[in-house]
Amino acid sequence: MRIMPLEKRKISSSRMVLGCMGFGGSWDNSPISNEDVLKGEKAVDAALSTGITMFDHANIYTRGKAEKVFGEILKSQPGLREKIVIQSKCGIRFQDEHAPGRYDFSKEHILNSVDEILSRLGVQYLDLLLLHRPDPLMEPEEVGEAFAKLELSGKVRHFGVSNMNMGQIQLLQAYCDVPLIVNQLEMSLHKLDWVEQGVLVNQKAGLGTRFAEGLIEYSMVSDIQIQAWSPLARGIYTGNESLSLTEADIKTKELVEKMALEKETTREAIVLGWLLRHPAKIQPVIGTTDPERIKNCEDAVRQAEQMTREEWYSLYVASRGNAMP
Repeated sequence: MRIMPLEKRKISSSRMVLGCMGFGGSWDNSPISNEDVLKGEKAVDAALSTGITMFDHANIYTRGKAEKVFGEILKSQPGLREKIVIQSKCGIRFQDEHAPGRYDFSKEHILNSVDEILSRLGVQYLDLLLLHRPDPLMEPEEVGEAFAKLELSGKVRHFGVSNMNMGQIQLLQAYCDVPLIVNQLEMSLHKLDWVEQGVLVNQKAGLGTRFAEGLIEYSMVSDIQIQAWSPLARGIYTGNESLSLTEADIKTKELVEKMALEKETTREAIVLGWLLRHPAKIQPVIGTTDPERIKNCEDAVRQAEQMTREEWYSLYVASRGNAMP
């Protein structure tokens, strides 16, 4: 039985990750509150109770407050740090007095970002550092130098990327002595381009990830852990009534509800189970702070193990809105 690349490397066996983008409250420079910390604690406790031991951050999440909240949680629970895997990302810079919003993979920015991340979290090292989306001005030599220095210092143990295609990963790997072992991508039952090797575009953000032919297979052969962000697609099939639904969305939602009822499980478990059923051993990053919703994901691994080929394709075809391509 194939296992996750991270598990092969004895880094983590957590089949799912809790995304911490919602920690810290509003995206401004206001200080974190006791309520923010309490909300984060409840989310972390819910995650741990469901077997999730890996947590995903980024230095920009709520403008650094997400990591500060998590740092307070670690401070209040001695011994927790060594029981979990912490991952963070850097490379996105917000608009400031010097320049517009931009990407920055310069050696200086990467090194400074890690020092700031460690300070906010109150930890000595990161288990994983990812580059947050591609930087068109990336100098791969500089990234390689930064990664080598971070590994040598013990500040970061492993490295990866997010939203990168195969060519970008290969270019970067050619200049990095450390292996790139994670690629985080938008993937779900609703976002199917990764299955069909097309082009996935986030229209709202004006950003895109090109799923060039062979990206998934290349990742499998290279033991790169594929992580799926927004795996529940903002709850489109699990109860978010604020979203506008297409006919295909409605039919898929009905099928998810039917399967959940028949299998005596949650809708979240069905949607995530569909993703987990893929042989690439995809690792979903669940982006919620709602303890109930986190616990609704607990049965996803079991559902993936029991999901038949026919059930998987039924969900896939329903989401496509038509027959197989």
